[in-house]
Amino acid sequence: MTIFITGVAGFIGCRLAGELLKRGERVAGFDNLCRGSLQNLNTVRDHPNFTFSAIDLADLDAYRKALRSVHAQEPVSEIWHMAANSDIPAGVSDPNVDFRDTFLTTFNSLILMKELGIGIMAFASSSAVYGDLGNEVLTEDIGPLFPISNYGAMKLASEAAISAALESYLQNAFVFRFPNVIGVPATHGVIQDFIRKLKATPGNLDVLGDGTQQKSYLHVDDLIDALLYIRNEAHDRLNYFNVAGNDDGVTVKFIAEAVVSRVAPGATITFGQGNRGWVGDVPKFKYSTLKLSSLGWRPRLSSVQAIEKAVNEIAEQEFGR
Repeated sequence: MTIFITGVAGFIGCRLAGELLKRGERVAGFDNLCRGSLQNLNTVRDHPNFTFSAIDLADLDAYRKALRSVHAQEPVSEIWHMAANSDIPAGVSDPNVDFRDTFLTTFNSLILMKELGIGIMAFASSSAVYGDLGNEVLTEDIGPLFPISNYGAMKLASEAAISAALESYLQNAFVFRFPNVIGVPATHGVIQDFIRKLKATPGNLDVLGDGTQQKSYLHVDDLIDALLYIRNEAHDRLNYFNVAGNDDGVTVKFIAEAVVSRVAPGATITFGQGNRGWVGDVPKFKYSTLKLSSLGWRPRLSSVQAIEKAVNEIAEQEFGR
């Protein structure tokens, strides 16, 4: 049987593919290469149990033809849907971006799962579905949910579509509400943004917002471990989990200082006004991870340790040193 990954050439998709292959699975994946890249697949492309095609998942006819071909060779047992627009400001500027790349890719995947009899979906959701609830601890069952970004809205709509499909044809679903995930190969995010700004202007780092924004960060190594742990250990028909570390997170100020220390010691940091970096940014949130902890999983790294590791990794990615 084949495990199929959408967005396989992206930051998380390529790491997930690598880990599944190490565990002896057969893996196939599609990506439109909008955010992901072929370079991200360098470590897996030549693996005998891996196949890849560049496909626009929003194009249902092209997606159907390609997935049917994969399914005919080795039946697909489950779909890990990692594909989405990861640029929240881009979705605010043009809502069609999130509709196409975040929701429509989910909707089309579900259509094809029904047609081909594929019964299991694992879905990369987001903390953005919760909206801005201030200092309230975010449990999986809190509600109602009112996202403040188009990205969050399309992720929540995707969760709803998956839930509805369970009543009709899906056997099981796994919904992972991601925190801020960091590491390499970095394709976006605050650490990479800061490093690239310092490459352009080594003496000063301009920061969006006043630096007090505070969130939980999880290293991609811990994330992949958590996803596969949940897949193996959670046995409800609908399994939905906050995935994060067991701490209060770190501030943007802390991240800026860590980046400056690593790549441009002595550079000044200039903060903006207010506690939102952009429209749709949730300045602070705190996950409850009690449900995941009760299942038996713990992260290896705290938010601080994850930031320190990722800053070094992304600096090496961007500077080659």
